[in-house]
Amino acid sequence: RRSRDLVELNELAATDPAMEAEVEREYRRVLADFERERTALLFAGEYDDRNALLTISAGAGGTEATDWAEMLLRMYLRWAERRRFKTEVLDEMPGEEAGLKSVTVAVDGVHAYGLLRAERGVHRLVRISPYDAQNRRHTTFAQVEVLPEVEQDVEVEVDPDELRIDTFRATGAGGQHVNKTDSAVRITHLPTGITAQSQNERSQMQNRETAMKILRARLLERAVREREAELARIRGAHVEAGWGNQIRSYVLHPYQMVKDHRTNVETSDTNGVLDGDI
Repeated sequence: RRSRDLVELNELAATDPAMEAEVEREYRRVLADFERERTALLFAGEYDDRNALLTISAGAGGTEATDWAEMLLRMYLRWAERRRFKTEVLDEMPGEEAGLKSVTVAVDGVHAYGLLRAERGVHRLVRISPYDAQNRRHTTFAQVEVLPEVEQDVEVEVDPDELRIDTFRATGAGGQHVNKTDSAVRITHLPTGITAQSQNERSQMQNRETAMKILRARLLERAVREREAELARIRGAHVEAGWGNQIRSYVLHPYQMVKDHRTNVETSDTNGVLDGDI
């Protein structure tokens, strides 16, 4: 509706020059609102506002593949630099002759993960290899993985209202007091059904503390498993860095073209793309 009103204002301004300033102001307001809504739609994912961990792994192809991995690293570092994102190489494994077998980079910036997650997949390079004495054309691949940064420590919060605490008489060896009073404790976490119990301490309070410690450990283990499963879901199914799996091709010979196979968008400005204009 606002866009239709803007069109009508513009038509009126054609006959009334005094309205031109009002049309300009309204145009800028509509454009700003559009950009806000567009950003909200683009980064609507659960983790899109987080920092990112970018990993590049060379595919099969020896030195040509490791060199391609290093070229991709430079491309993403230049991309981050253009956006004034902070980057830090966390881990790298050099190739046997040149390049990198793998490298992991932390990318810190607004919507870093949301911006980079579309880069996840296989990237293909076609060029005359500088490592081939016969100057033959080679095709090589690299795998790019993008994950959102997550908290290092998984905290377990236990709501006392979600616990059922049962006491019972301890069994087995343990002395007169342990065996003749309801000192043993079983704690059940009702939302998950996870239980923990202790009966070896002399007092009910001690057994309760021990059972609670065990319960927290089991809840922590469950939280870690869930986090690992969530990361596996985000990472997606593993695909080989090879033919038929590429999301983007970078052709440097016999012509120059970068093509995204998901959208069919292509450009002949290969130098610009490899310099971070992605």
